[in-house]
Amino acid sequence: MIMRKVRDHPRTTRQDLVNDLKKAGTTVSKKTISNTLCWHGLKSCSARKVPLLKPAHVQAHLKFANDHLVDPEEEREKVMWSDETKIKLFGLNSTRRVWRKKKDEYNPKNTIPTVKHGGGNIILWGCFSAKGTGRLHRIEGRMDGAMYHEILANNLLPSVRALKMGHGWVFQHDNYQKHTARATKEWPSLSPDLNPIENPWRELKVRIAQRQPQNLKDLEKV
Repeated sequence: MIMRKVRDHPRTTRQDLVNDLKKAGTTVSKKTISNTLCWHGLKSCSARKVPLLKPAHVQAHLKFANDHLVDPEEEREKVMWSDETKIKLFGLNSTRRVWRKKKDEYNPKNTIPTVKHGGGNIILWGCFSAKGTGRLHRIEGRMDGAMYHEILANNLLPSVRALKMGHGWVFQHDNYQKHTARATKEWPSLSPDLNPIENPWRELKVRIAQRQPQNLKDLEKV
């Protein structure tokens, strides 16, 4: 009964399982619940947050990944990755836990869908390549195509020069509307799962949370 409930509803808590079993006539402790799930290879983990995707997005992501699956490493080293992110003042406190096996972390049942630009306090644009990180720019106000062009002119090109990427480098951003006023359409929209910049963004947010800024001024300083 425990395994069936957790398989169908991974966000079930130990207390939920204790209550369900009690209604069925069996009294067990939370420790017994944990031991049972552990014996079956499950442990309580933070639910991964993933973009809220439509089937068309999923297919576009899969096609892009397959098309570039065998790209040589030297080609990937030429790529300058960029994206925006929102830093919430208390953004890392809203985690949810699920029961899952390690290999199932991105099973849709075990993730929390997120919206690309929903919520948050400070918006940042950043870039990085295999040679290191580029400039970090705070976006103030509503970003449109003109502002995005200005950000690239003032931050992307200086970053390329500072990292000594040389000739033949590739700029990679997603197919977000503001990015594509004059941009390639190959890179699919809503694709942070394809962009490795999400890893340094995550590291940045973890380190900010450790500093525990108490207001926007503190957050901006950190």
